[in-house]
Amino acid sequence: MAEKNIQIEEISIVENEVHMTTLELCHAISLEQEYLVAWVNEGILNPVGHSPDDWQFSGDTMSRAKKALRLYRDLEINTPGVAIVLDLLDEIARLRKG
Repeated sequence: MAEKNIQIEEISIVENEVHMTTLELCHAISLEQEYLVAWVNEGILNPVGHSPDDWQFSGDTMSRAKKALRLYRDLEINTPGVAIVLDLLDEIARLRKG
């Protein structure tokens, strides 16, 4: 019987009840705060609160922020483009759920 080698590179499980500040989210995904603020202004991320100092992000925001970061860094898509791509991905997911 052949032995299979399986390697897991990254697992991230964050509960929706977890809330992060602006600085905590930036640190968690290695993002400069100015980009996070731009993403909120563009509607990519939707925190609770009125300013970056009191924003609170839910745990599921981290997954969306990581997707946005990959689009921005890997594909060099600008902020408005990232918003459009994420909206399209959300729509595809809704359609697949039926």
